[in-house]
Amino acid sequence: MPVWSMPGSELLRRALIRAGVADAAPWAGDAPAGALLLLRADQVYDASLVKGLAGRPGALLLRPEDGLPVAAHLPAGAEAAPVAAALLAGRPAGDPAFAGLVPARPTDLADLYNKALRKRGNPYLLRLNAGTRGAVEWEMFGGSYKGVTDAITKHVWPRPAFQVVRACAALGITPNMVTFASLILVFVALWLFAIGSWWPGLLAAWVMTFLDTVDGKLARVTLTSTPLGNVFDHAIDLIHPPFWWLAWILGLSAAGMPLAYPVTVGVIVFGGYVAQRLQEGLFLGLYRMEIHVWRRFDSFFRLWIARRNPNLLILSVFTLFGRPDWGMLALAAWTVFGCLEQVVVTVQAGLARRRAPLRSWLEG
Repeated sequence: MPVWSMPGSELLRRALIRAGVADAAPWAGDAPAGALLLLRADQVYDASLVKGLAGRPGALLLRPEDGLPVAAHLPAGAEAAPVAAALLAGRPAGDPAFAGLVPARPTDLADLYNKALRKRGNPYLLRLNAGTRGAVEWEMFGGSYKGVTDAITKHVWPRPAFQVVRACAALGITPNMVTFASLILVFVALWLFAIGSWWPGLLAAWVMTFLDTVDGKLARVTLTSTPLGNVFDHAIDLIHPPFWWLAWILGLSAAGMPLAYPVTVGVIVFGGYVAQRLQEGLFLGLYRMEIHVWRRFDSFFRLWIARRNPNLLILSVFTLFGRPDWGMLALAAWTVFGCLEQVVVTVQAGLARRRAPLRSWLEG
């Protein structure tokens, strides 16, 4: 049964490779020497779950909804054929074939807190068939989303991005292709902002932010992310926003709406962006935790902090009312407030650490 336009067995093979299992093949009735992983290919496994199972010899993975075994990690010397037959037949965990294996639920094999995606949630284990394919893909897509991010990415983009990710997977479009298209739009928006062409520039910028959501989700659900692609994507995200704001200031002069103190505003929006990122790096270095995952309020503030998408929203609203110049002033003010807020959070964290070690609220 296909999922994301590939056989479920191929998705499982990719998950196994990411878990460090290089020799992955369909069961043919004979087992190689040594430890062995057996997994039913009609299930879709969270990548963290496969990794957890690979690191737990003797574990028998149970499906959470009915407790039936779907995968096992056999230690070296164990007889594989009876276990494989029992898994395929859907026998219960008490079957003699599973003797010696320790039953485990998904939450026993993978952490509930995903530090990379800044979210807390159960690792998924989903039955894949013609009737569940859509629900499985939606669950996987949701699992690929960052938990702490801006409001547009979190609440506006998911539904349309899901459909575009599906289309990209079907057409064989890779995440790097999507990232390259977003890079082109970075420069298109930059040029349009610089000449004062607000609405075409905002359209290019918003499409770019949408594609920035698509490429990461496409890479995660199809398990095609690469270190180079990750660096490519994040480098674009990190570098371009302050140059958009400088281009906007330049465009105000081109459109006959110059700011009274363009250099000062430019220093604030550019320097403030850099300062925010340095503050985040400082917090991470001091407390081994990202600043926006410490407390629930910090995660809420990340929805609206003066980063690219909230700033674009500010500019879009003021441009709608015919005042792109006020929009830039509002962006500058919000940037200053964001920097001050992060200074306060960093100081508060230092005081809190004197009483007890810091821990993210997402860790439970």
